[in-house]
Amino acid sequence: MQDEITAEGWAQDVQILGVNATGLESDNPAAVVGKDLPWLQDTAPASVWTLWNVEWRDVVILDGANRKVGVYNLTTHDLANPAYYLELKGMLHAAIAAR
Repeated sequence: MQDEITAEGWAQDVQILGVNATGLESDNPAAVVGKDLPWLQDTAPASVWTLWNVEWRDVVILDGANRKVGVYNLTTHDLANPAYYLELKGMLHAAIAAR
């Protein structure tokens, strides 16, 4: 999706990245091999997963001030389904429009 967003010219407004949960650091190599998605590691002091009340495979949509404005779960909404793909993309567009 990031490549599509970039091709459409709105990548300056949306950056997709992954955030791994604290305690799952050993999974980082498998999560990034052969992929170009930026990958961050949550830490106990930051506790981002807890602050955002994240579920496994959640896409957390942030506004320009890094405040959570939406959540979209990829387990419930498999992006292989074109309707779900477009729904998430629409949520990203809406977050930009709301700024």
